[in-house]
Amino acid sequence: MRSGNPTLNSSTFDTFRSESFDSSNSMTIRGAATKTLILLGLCTGSASLTWGMVQGQNIPQAVPWVIGGAIAGFVMAIATTFVPKWSPVTAPLYAIAEGLFLGGISAIFEMRFEGIVFQALLGTFGTAFALLMAYETGFIKATENFKLGVFAATGGIGMMYFAMWIMSFFGMRVNLMAMGGWGIAISAVVVIVAALNLVLDFDFIEDAANRGAPKYCEWYGAFGLMTTLVWLYVEILRLLAIIASSAKDD
Repeated sequence: MRSGNPTLNSSTFDTFRSESFDSSNSMTIRGAATKTLILLGLCTGSASLTWGMVQGQNIPQAVPWVIGGAIAGFVMAIATTFVPKWSPVTAPLYAIAEGLFLGGISAIFEMRFEGIVFQALLGTFGTAFALLMAYETGFIKATENFKLGVFAATGGIGMMYFAMWIMSFFGMRVNLMAMGGWGIAISAVVVIVAALNLVLDFDFIEDAANRGAPKYCEWYGAFGLMTTLVWLYVEILRLLAIIASSAKDD
C-alpha cells in the first residue's frame, strides 16, 4: 500500500506481520480518531504559548521556543516514522513541538495580515471534513493510480522545496509572495496536493484497522494524519498571505 505521506508507508505492514500481538487489542478507526483529537489538543495548547509571546511583543523570548519546536518536531517525526512502536510517546511530543512552532509563525502572520489565521484554520479543517465526507461516501476513492499520482506530486513538491533550500545557500532566494500570480498558482497547487494526501491518510488508517494492526498504530496513524494537517495549514496560510500581499500591492 502506498501513501503520499512519507511518515506512513507500506513497509510498516511488513513490520506488523513480523510481530506477535493480541488480535483482541488491535487498532480501531475510532481509536485513531480519538488519538488525532488528542494530538490536535496538545498542538493547540502549546501553540497558545508562543502565540501569546509574539502577540505580547515578546518576540525575542519566543524565537528559541519557535526554533526549538521546529527542530524537536522534526526529530520526533523522524523517530516516529522509523520506529512506529514509539508513537504513543513520540506522537504527542511531536504535536507539542509543532504547536510551539505553529503558534509563533501564526502570530507573526496575524500581525501582518489581520484575520488570516482564522481563515487558514477554517480552510484547513473545512477541507479535511469535506475530503473525509467524500472518502466515506466513495465520491473519492484511493485507487492505485490515485495514490501513485499524489505520491509523485508530493515527491515533486519535496524536491522543489529542497532545491529552493539549496539555492538559498548561494544567495538565490525564491520568494513566492513577490511572484504575484505565479506565486498564487504555485501555492494553490501545493495546497491541492497537500489536501489530497488526506485521502491517502484516511485510506491508510482504514486499511491498517482492517488488517488488525496493533493498538499503538492508532497513535501512528494519528501522527501521519497530523503531519498532513500541519502541512496543509502552513500551505493555506502561505497562500492566503500571498493573496493578501498581492492585493495590497495593487
